[in-house]
Amino acid sequence: MEENKSTVDEAVNEETSEETLENKTTNEELNDNVVDLEEKIEENKLEKELEEMKDKYTRLQAEYANFMRRTKEEKESIGLFANEKILNELVPVLDSLDMALKAFEDKDSNMYKGVELVHKNLSNTLTKFGVCEIESENADFDPNLHLAVMQEAVEGVEPNKVVDVMQKGYTLGKKVLRPSMVKVSC
Repeated sequence: MEENKSTVDEAVNEETSEETLENKTTNEELNDNVVDLEEKIEENKLEKELEEMKDKYTRLQAEYANFMRRTKEEKESIGLFANEKILNELVPVLDSLDMALKAFEDKDSNMYKGVELVHKNLSNTLTKFGVCEIESENADFDPNLHLAVMQEAVEGVEPNKVVDVMQKGYTLGKKVLRPSMVKVSC
């Protein structure tokens, strides 16, 4: 009987050892799975942080590029419009020279040639600084560029066309220094 008891004890011990071994293996596998999950969660967090940092960096680059572009445009416009006041004062001088040239009867005289040369030099200087004449003759009336002082019904001319320019207008870049004073068809 003792032999049977010891055989049974051995069998029970073996089963217990096997169960303990299985439990240890299962516990180790569970621990490994938990560690794997924790590592994956940490990797996902790191990947999300990396993506967020890349996004922030890209946005910062775009903001900096926009800042540089705006700064460059502002510098250019400041340079262009810094002289606006003096250029505005020179436009009437150009008008006076135009009227003087029209008043001459003798276009071959030295006086005419001198006034013409001064007119040409002043006109070239204003052009160099960005002042351009507004082309108005036979153009469509544009209230942004033209100042209508008269209306006249003219045969063969459709309405809202400039029929006569009484005073030339000028722009500085995209800005109107002085609108053209015009007569418009109705």
